[in-house]
Amino acid sequence: MKCADFYDSPFGKIILGADDAGLTDLFFESDKYFSAQVDEKINSPVIELAKNWLDIYFSGREPNFFPPLHIIGSPFKISVLNELKKIPYGMTTTYGALAKILGTSARAVGGAVAHNRISIIIPCHRVIGADGNLTGYAGGLDRKIKLLELEKISL
Repeated sequence: MKCADFYDSPFGKIILGADDAGLTDLFFESDKYFSAQVDEKINSPVIELAKNWLDIYFSGREPNFFPPLHIIGSPFKISVLNELKKIPYGMTTTYGALAKILGTSARAVGGAVAHNRISIIIPCHRVIGADGNLTGYAGGLDRKIKLLELEKISL
């Protein structure tokens, strides 16, 4: 069963999706790669946990739990997104550093990061370019900056 709902964040409306295995989607309504039409809100305990996580996060605190996640994609994409989950709150890493851990190219990592369907909780916004540049963010570069500032990351 697929469940869906909205969350009104300080940075715009977020669409949440879940199935019986966990949270499948969390992205800004105006996301570059994903869009969804939520005709009927169907809530679930997983979506409620994700909303609770977002409440804590947007209050400027680090959540100390993850809602159940159902990461969908190729084994490579899943491995990249699992590495993203290890980036500590308030810290950043680079595409190159992730590529070194995974034994692949920064470009390949960038492609997987760009198509992260569970943004913020899987913190793709914490990945920056090797020279410190804030590279793209599917939710918009302005939101990436706001998310980093919320975590008190110096830009």
